Amino acid sequence: MSEPASISTSIAARYATAVYDLAKDGKKVKAIETDLDVLASAMDQSSDLRALIHSPIYTREEQAGAVAALSKEMKLSPILSNTLALMAQKRRLFVLPQLISTLRAVIAADKGEVTAEVTSAKALTKTQADKLAKTLKASTGKTVTLNATVDESLIGGLVVKVGSKMIDTSIRAKLASLQNAMKEVG
Repeated sequence: MSEPASISTSIAARYATAVYDLAKDGKKVKAIETDLDVLASAMDQSSDLRALIHSPIYTREEQAGAVAALSKEMKLSPILSNTLALMAQKRRLFVLPQLISTLRAVIAADKGEVTAEVTSAKALTKTQADKLAKTLKASTGKTVTLNATVDESLIGGLVVKVGSKMIDTSIRAKLASLQNAMKEVG
């Protein structure tokens, strides 16, 4: 992991732990989950918001004012609103994407849930997704949420990542393996 990414992840982890502890103590974890969805959606849709959190040209005051207005407009919970205000004051808004993903992971871990990143050659049907989630639940012992994406270059099969484990049953991987085996022979 590169040093800047490691620093961002470390900063995000500290904020995520603090937010989660406050939310759990105040029984506001569900509100934080809703806030994270709203915030992630806003970041995906707004290039201005992404510029605000990443660009060094905005002053602390400008970032703090914008974050306060956004928090009010999005009706974010006080815990997350105050955290964003603190992050703006400390010039730490650049870790917001990592904060969202880390906080989601912390909440899921506490609930006994795990997210599986699934990449397939074509979109999974509801039946296939349910069967895969059930199989993964049996092997991990935790409730599994699938985050499915499509990559046609796989040709067929799946690539499944759960935590640090990865299972690659794609035809692309099998062809690459076969190609390496043929190079060793000839």
